[in-house]
Amino acid sequence: MTTVRIGALTVRDQVGTNTERLAGFPQLRVPLADCNHVLATQQLTEFLAVVADRPDEAAAQHAAVECASRALGADLAVLTVDGGVAAAVGLPADEIPVYALTAGYHVGRPPTLRAGDTCYSLAVAPLGGASSGMLILGRRSDDSSNDFTDEEVCLLRGMARVLELSLQALHLVEAERRQAVENNRLIDSLQRRQRVFDELSTVQRAIARREPLRKVLDLVTAGVADLLQVDIAGLTVLENDEPSRMSLVSGAGIPEHVIARMQRIPVTSLGVAGLAIMGDELVAVDDYANSPIAVPEMVQNQIKSVMAVPVHENGVVVGAIFAGSYTEPREWDKGSQEMLQAFAEHASLAVTDARTLREMNASFHDALTGLASRSLFVTRMENALGTARTGGVAALLIGLDRFKVINDALGHTSGDRLLTLAADRLRDCLRLEDTAARLGGDEFAVLLPDAASVEAALPVARRIVTAMREPFDLDGRETFVTVSIGVAHGEVGGLDAQELLVRADLALFEAKKKGKDQYAFFEPSMRESFQRHLEMEADLRRAVLRHEFELRFQPIVRLATNEISGLEALVRWQHPERGMIPPLDFIPLAEETGMIVPIGEWVLREACRQAARWNRQRDPDKPLTVSVNLSAVQLDRPDLPDVVDRALADSGLPAHRLVIELTESLLVDHRQETLERLNTIKALGVRLAIDDFGTGYSSLAYLRRFPVDIIKIDKSFVDDVGDVPAAAALTLGIIQLGQALQLSTVAEGIEDAGQLSELADGNCELGQGYYFAEPLTTEAMQDLLFPIDPH
Repeated sequence: MTTVRIGALTVRDQVGTNTERLAGFPQLRVPLADCNHVLATQQLTEFLAVVADRPDEAAAQHAAVECASRALGADLAVLTVDGGVAAAVGLPADEIPVYALTAGYHVGRPPTLRAGDTCYSLAVAPLGGASSGMLILGRRSDDSSNDFTDEEVCLLRGMARVLELSLQALHLVEAERRQAVENNRLIDSLQRRQRVFDELSTVQRAIARREPLRKVLDLVTAGVADLLQVDIAGLTVLENDEPSRMSLVSGAGIPEHVIARMQRIPVTSLGVAGLAIMGDELVAVDDYANSPIAVPEMVQNQIKSVMAVPVHENGVVVGAIFAGSYTEPREWDKGSQEMLQAFAEHASLAVTDARTLREMNASFHDALTGLASRSLFVTRMENALGTARTGGVAALLIGLDRFKVINDALGHTSGDRLLTLAADRLRDCLRLEDTAARLGGDEFAVLLPDAASVEAALPVARRIVTAMREPFDLDGRETFVTVSIGVAHGEVGGLDAQELLVRADLALFEAKKKGKDQYAFFEPSMRESFQRHLEMEADLRRAVLRHEFELRFQPIVRLATNEISGLEALVRWQHPERGMIPPLDFIPLAEETGMIVPIGEWVLREACRQAARWNRQRDPDKPLTVSVNLSAVQLDRPDLPDVVDRALADSGLPAHRLVIELTESLLVDHRQETLERLNTIKALGVRLAIDDFGTGYSSLAYLRRFPVDIIKIDKSFVDDVGDVPAAAALTLGIIQLGQALQLSTVAEGIEDAGQLSELADGNCELGQGYYFAEPLTTEAMQDLLFPIDPH
């Protein structure tokens, strides 16, 4: 059984469900995490209603501490403002050591307070706004069960933010009340003054009741139209994805066809409202038709006078509220300007409040997947590391393999759907007491509290890896994705949450380095491995600048005649201290860092230049081809066809003598832009080859679609061709497939005469491998191509 305490309420969970009566609400049976969230949201709403109902700041402050104390079952509640006690419950204000509260919080002392003979465990939430302060709750610290939970601290912070916004609203209303009393120019009569106050109070109450934002903004524009006695009033906001455009979201007196046209329009095209946004200032035009900033369409609609004021969200301009008259030009006097500004301030408050509510919800859960957010995950990890009963906790960091490829190929909507489905599978792999979170992007995390050792996480890691291997249905399209997992274990008192996450991250890096679709447990040696990785990355960047790379050439032989017909160019890194570094040790890193782009361009240029030089020495009827491997990173670059064209032009190598090799998996994960780019390269006359053929998911589907000329049979098929009948039959089948599609076939990795004989008898056209020659330096290949006659 799991017991969760939120204030005076207690939720007990048994066999995956829990039952709780929520402040007079009917009996509910909901998951524990959802119940916590419902309780928090309900208590925030009740807190706001109580505070917003008070007539002035002092009453709101006293109501806030009383409500917070009841909601969270506290024995002490204190609100400090500017270093003094503004309101208190549980102790007289003059008995509360204010200095100990404020100084202790700022210097990072433990959240406790001693007042007289009583010691209190504290929860503290800072209060911003016009005056700095803190909302503090305390419970008598008889035992650790009185400590505040993570959820209660998050709830207290939400209450502090609600109180801050409510006090701001009271300041605004109070300012309007003072101005209504002191400045009779604002309105013509006491009756009109009262109407302004009533309209603003109506807007404030709608915000307090958490009415939909659109409804609140409609109240604002309707109030502007009514009190300013204008023909039209409206509110435009900037688009989140394109801030240079804005849309009308609320209007009064504006025809429907005009509203339809005022969506996603450039800010610069909306005259007065656009100027108010761009200049962050009030703009008033008394005679619109004769104004130099008049928009012709608005003049045609007979607008006589317009005024606009910017609307803000947390101090940043996000839109504008405007008012206009069709009947006659009017002078926007100071009273009218101040009235519109008052409504704009309330619109700003509504927009900021709506965003704050979204952020408070997001502080608990990820908006897309519903999993715990990063902040809640870290908070729970910190708490688990301090209270685990069985010796420690385990953390798992989970990354989706190939997510970027899928997201780019299928679109962000499908990518979001995949993340949601992956989150659902992750939940199914965990116990009720475990926590799953989305840390951002395609990275997830799992917290296993009370894990005695790292081995306790093994079954969970296995379940997750196995579950993710099943295909995902993305709108009828079957999609495969795997995960890599890093696992770390932390003992109570041994390390903090950040260090545990760092260890899990190092283990995740190791799992990905070993080929993905697996899990790895943290070991101290991984720090050294990661450090070597960083050093290798730094060395690789220097190697590009210092030209430390060399080419090796392996001959491609025509099997029927044993003549060398082509060469494959292979890059090697000659490190000044470590010597020759194999490609498998640095090519993946080069692709990860983007260094493969300059390296690949150099390989292409140098291979073309060298092949052209050798062809000038050979019989013109027997020219060599040169094959160059291309990475997915290079293929993603729009300028790739131009790079290939320049390499050919600079070297003088005919385009049909260059072969570009692409791995089969690269074609499987292609996008439409990939096909278009390959067709452009093909149009130059360059030939294309599929490398490692037979190792991808669905090769045959792409042979007809892509402009391929050559298939290279993977070495894994060639290895057993002379000994295993099934391997020989499969290899011969690939050769026959190539012949049927009029494609050349190259067998890779030929190492003995038996393999050569089988392949030649099977009509394989070309081959390469150590049987003919290993990859040779330029000088050694020169000697092989042009042997010196000893006579």
